Amino acid sequence: MSGDGLRTVDVAVGSGYSVQQVRNLERLGVIPPAVRAPNGYRRYGPLHVRALHAYRALAVAAGPVAARRLLTEAWSGTLAEAAAAIGEVHTALARDRADTLRAQEALRVIRDEEETYETDHLVTMTITELAGALRVRPSTLRFWEDEGLVRPERVTSLRARQYGPRAVAAARIVAALRGAGYGVPVVREVMGALERLDGPGSAPYLLRRRLEDIAARTVALLRAGADLAAVIESSR
Repeated sequence: MSGDGLRTVDVAVGSGYSVQQVRNLERLGVIPPAVRAPNGYRRYGPLHVRALHAYRALAVAAGPVAARRLLTEAWSGTLAEAAAAIGEVHTALARDRADTLRAQEALRVIRDEEETYETDHLVTMTITELAGALRVRPSTLRFWEDEGLVRPERVTSLRARQYGPRAVAAARIVAALRGAGYGVPVVREVMGALERLDGPGSAPYLLRRRLEDIAARTVALLRAGADLAAVIESSR
């Protein structure tokens, strides 16, 4: 790429990054090396600015590590490889959204059935039955127990676990949240909040927040599109 007379400070102003950040991102391969003028100063072109705009949006959509990989591959890889990498980000966001919507539906069903769980004394399950209902391994339920997420109502002298209505409901919520991608610390926070009250730390609130985050990341990916296309086409 030939330089078009833009100084480092010009690229910084045009991209919203600092001068040092521009140099760092050049070193990381997010933008190609600048052309050196006879006096040794860097000279960039408009495409460098577009690449940095694409990187900023991609960092929101996929995270800075993935954004760096996507930009470096866009400069050096084939058109098919670059398009496939962007397609993977779109696919991951769509999958996250679908998983979160399924978790929301699971929570809605759980809430609709809460009265049944409270009154139906027949809703008591062994660890094998509950694992089968949730489509997880019994070892997963034991792990959740070790982490304080789900506790059996009773453990017999033979260490056979029995899960009553509240434990079954809790296990379903944990399964929904874990399926939506939340780590154990967040799930533990949610379960504690649900025990206290249905406040802003509850599972429905966090799932709504997750959907909003996915929407923002999707918009950022769309925003990166034109700049990224210019980068990919220029490097061919």
